[in-house]
Amino acid sequence: MRYAPLVTQIRISDAANLLNVSTDTVRRLLASGKLQRGAEESGPMSVDGKSLAEYARNELLTDESAHVVGRSARNRFVGIITEIISDNVMSQVEIQCGPFRVVSLISTESVRELELEVGSVAAAVVKATNVIVETMEKE
Repeated sequence: MRYAPLVTQIRISDAANLLNVSTDTVRRLLASGKLQRGAEESGPMSVDGKSLAEYARNELLTDESAHVVGRSARNRFVGIITEIISDNVMSQVEIQCGPFRVVSLISTESVRELELEVGSVAAAVVKATNVIVETMEKE
């Protein structure tokens, strides 16, 4: 049995949230050809999901912040927070880093102090068996 390929159309506002940029920036990326428009069947303008993933992987996810301090950890994965599950003491933070899903268990206090939320761009720093979550400087 053959299946039709799943084509994901992402609203401009959702694409902006995933990239942690403004909707105007997404429109400029579409106009410049850095992002591809989604199918235009009688609906609002959208971004092709595959195009957005490629842009994130090639442009956003390889952008190293000039404000990051030195560290001994070598495995640093920048991605988008997709889920946060919290109780009074601990939180589970899931980050989609390109094709990889990274999950970190950190204190709920840290989640509040870092102002982590679903859709934010963050970095998972892996050293041995620990995953450290960093926030990225906002535009």
